[in-house]
Amino acid sequence: MAVLPVIKIGHPTLRKKADEIDKFDSELNQLASDMIETMQVYNGIGLAGNQVNVLKRIFVIDFGLIDENLSPKSYINPRILSLSGSALREEGCLSIPDVNADVERAARIEVEYQTLDGELVQEELEELAARVFQHELDHLNGVLFIDHLSSLQKKMLEPQLKKLMEANSLV
Repeated sequence: MAVLPVIKIGHPTLRKKADEIDKFDSELNQLASDMIETMQVYNGIGLAGNQVNVLKRIFVIDFGLIDENLSPKSYINPRILSLSGSALREEGCLSIPDVNADVERAARIEVEYQTLDGELVQEELEELAARVFQHELDHLNGVLFIDHLSSLQKKMLEPQLKKLMEANSLV
């Protein structure tokens, strides 16, 4: 396993849509394993391919931070089938360090994804698990949590975000 570099806001890969995965092999397993290790080293609850500069539709979630009896899980080619309810909760992101804001998201979601073996799975997630899934899926579509903020929230965070973007821009 290896800890991968986490890219930060300002890096163009964060704004790109990730590609579907069609090869379920040892390389994919290694990527998932490295992403889980990276997420845990940086104390994250989730990590998407885009965040480690890999434009593939994969993300990982550390369910052990939600329920100590659970383990980290990999999601390949994830999608949301249905959304219900609404919840407001503070979010942060490993790619936008030291920036947190309240984001409204669906409270319960029905999802579909593939396992590392390519098996298609459907399940329902709620509360924090649903929030993290939505946050990570946004990453795979080039969307950041700050894109969900009101104009006022964005205005208040503007100095911090501008500083981070300038520090991490590859332009």
